[in-house]
Amino acid sequence: MLKQSLQQKLQQKLSPQQIQLMKLIQLPTQAFEQKLAQEIEENPALEFGKENSEEFENSQQDEYDETGTETIETDINIDDYLSDDEIPSYKLQTSNYSSDEEDSRIPYSGGITFNQHLINQLNTFSLEPHEAQIAEFMVGCIDDNGYIRRTLEDIVDDLAFSENIYTSENEVEKILGIIHQLDPAGVGARTLKECLLIQLRRKPETEERALAIDILSSSFEQFVKKHYQKLAHKFNISKEELKGAIKEIERLNPKPGGSFGGNQTMVEHIVPDFTIRITDGELELSLNARNAPDLHISREYDNMLKGYSEAKDKSKSQKDAIMFIKQKLDAAKWFIDAIKQRQQTLMITMSAIVNYQKEYLLTGDERKLRPMVLKDIADEIKMDVSTVSRVANSKYVDTPYGTKLVKEFFSESMKNEQGEDVSTREIKKILQTEIENEDKTKPLTDEKLSKLLKERGYLIARRTVAKYREQLDIPVARLRKKIL
Repeated sequence: MLKQSLQQKLQQKLSPQQIQLMKLIQLPTQAFEQKLAQEIEENPALEFGKENSEEFENSQQDEYDETGTETIETDINIDDYLSDDEIPSYKLQTSNYSSDEEDSRIPYSGGITFNQHLINQLNTFSLEPHEAQIAEFMVGCIDDNGYIRRTLEDIVDDLAFSENIYTSENEVEKILGIIHQLDPAGVGARTLKECLLIQLRRKPETEERALAIDILSSSFEQFVKKHYQKLAHKFNISKEELKGAIKEIERLNPKPGGSFGGNQTMVEHIVPDFTIRITDGELELSLNARNAPDLHISREYDNMLKGYSEAKDKSKSQKDAIMFIKQKLDAAKWFIDAIKQRQQTLMITMSAIVNYQKEYLLTGDERKLRPMVLKDIADEIKMDVSTVSRVANSKYVDTPYGTKLVKEFFSESMKNEQGEDVSTREIKKILQTEIENEDKTKPLTDEKLSKLLKERGYLIARRTVAKYREQLDIPVARLRKKIL
């Protein structure tokens, strides 16, 4: 038998306004400007520009309801205002820029796509209509790197089901040979091995290139694993001959699709949210002025609300108009307050980070970067860890040592031989330096790197060294080996 019972408990939930504020805090400068422009466009009660709004705000405390009794000297016909087709002035203004400022943006030409570039080349071949359809379909299968990642059997099936074209693997392979003649060299290859061989065979033949073709054709795995001694013994060649063949291979492009210059250029422009300068041995932190726009509430909308609040007999359309104006005014006031709170949160959080990493920011020496996690700053500023995370993960700071992501100042800690906390960033820097200065003919293994770090007083296990090396995007010792 089921038993029913009542249970009372407290739950903490974020209001919609709090959620919007958290999203505002997370936005970097450029995204914040886009949000600001969107808000200005959607809410005509919100306007750009400086205005002393204290008197205006104080006069609104008791008048945001339908029964307000404030009066004004001039009546305003709200229906005429809402039906006005004239473009409002706020849509004709550019946010935070003077009217005479030059537009320094660089226009980009559209160009043609990589796919269209290949199809244009196909038109220079004498192909039957049936073959041209197959070739165009296969070009459509080429990815951005220039490879066809599908088997010939799959292509034959797709041609039959989607294009109603019936063919054979032999015919598809024949057309694939035509695609391999297109530029850039290596396009349409199915594997890296095939891509490199296509490029080598299209170059004038030399002894080094002939040897390189033999190595890739019959000993590709040994070449990839850099078993140079085995290759020299197998082909009965000297060290210098092997070195020449390897140099020929290293000149090739493993991603021919990436070399196409007709794709539309996408440039990501980073706008620092903070700036740190050193003046007389002290750090100065400032917030990008684009994060502090001048906004005020529209007096026209305020006057409209007053004008219709004084009316004794209100129609349904007038009541709806009053509610509309009230909602827009409330939203505008909240948005202005939210921006001020965003500015305050950003500065408080970043100031705590700067104070925590003062020694590093004064010198630029990563070895002086203190271990710091989100909770350290959250405890310092008495805010939630999630708030600090929103600031750290999406904001950039302009320092005397370059523009950095704020989260780069955070790192875990480890103990050295003296029992002191050291930053993992410091350990990674030492690890990177050791690998850069190693003998490339005999690269340091993770085990040897671990021993070197222990000699310096950092008790790091081999598997931890491997983890840090992967985070630094450094390959294993075998793949770092070179013939000098």
